[in-house]
Amino acid sequence: MEFRQLQYVIQIAAEKNFSRAAEKLHIAQPSLSQQLSKLEKEIGVLLFRRTTNSVELTHAGSVFVEKAQTILDSVEQLKQELDDLAHMRKGRLVVGSLPITGSHVLPLVLPVFGQRYPEIEVVLMEDSSSRLEQLTASGQTDLCLLSLPLQEPTLTWQPLIEEEICLALPPGHALAERGLPVPIAELSSEPFVILKKGQGFRQIVLELCGKSGFEPRIVFESGNIETVQSLVAAGMGIAFVPKMVTRAKWTELAPVYVPLAESPSRTLVAASRKGRYLSKAAEAFIDTMRETVERHFGAVREKRQ
Repeated sequence: MEFRQLQYVIQIAAEKNFSRAAEKLHIAQPSLSQQLSKLEKEIGVLLFRRTTNSVELTHAGSVFVEKAQTILDSVEQLKQELDDLAHMRKGRLVVGSLPITGSHVLPLVLPVFGQRYPEIEVVLMEDSSSRLEQLTASGQTDLCLLSLPLQEPTLTWQPLIEEEICLALPPGHALAERGLPVPIAELSSEPFVILKKGQGFRQIVLELCGKSGFEPRIVFESGNIETVQSLVAAGMGIAFVPKMVTRAKWTELAPVYVPLAESPSRTLVAASRKGRYLSKAAEAFIDTMRETVERHFGAVREKRQ
């Protein structure tokens, strides 16, 4: 059994397709199939069920993938620990981020971090909440900037900021003219503009409405919080938005923002895989994020997990 064969099996399991797996691994598909057959012959069990349209793990394959991932994680941990010992502040850091918050937080964090640690390369990955959790759980990112709650049980997190959630209204809306905090229950008949499935903030909105006894009447969905705000400003509905993404009044197509009576909030966290070695570079990045968001957006919540 060879180390590279472990990587091959994990990639095939992830892609469920030999062609895509071979492309990701930068090898020819026949070579990949040959290596898998060689491995299965060596260990005496089939790892995959091959059909015309798909490739599925057998029970033995599932066990193999789980153990193989543990081995690869251990090797990666050893590499990072040795790299820290050899270079201290040198290295490479892969950071995942939600577009909804990354565009507001990372431009503040990266210049500070780059000045402090100029020899650490930071690679950014932007995606949906669900996808980022999967990437972090599989070790493809060192850490991710996410909001609670997390769905992936293999992740741990450190809090960065507790952020207020505001109500965005079209200019001239009766609730905006009232000038008072709005109870969420009063919004049950309003049309909502909301983020698409897979975005963590969407779930927060649904839970807030559910706690007030109704399901929001969704009229538009978008993968971009800026589009959500533009639709609200154009009179297409209302929305809940994190305070940090609210637009200045002078911005064209800016909604009117009012507080919610329940003062709801979301918790931004730096998430990583449980049991995975967190490099000194990752720890330094988390410390820099915490300092930066506290300075610009307010105090952090005490760690709960």
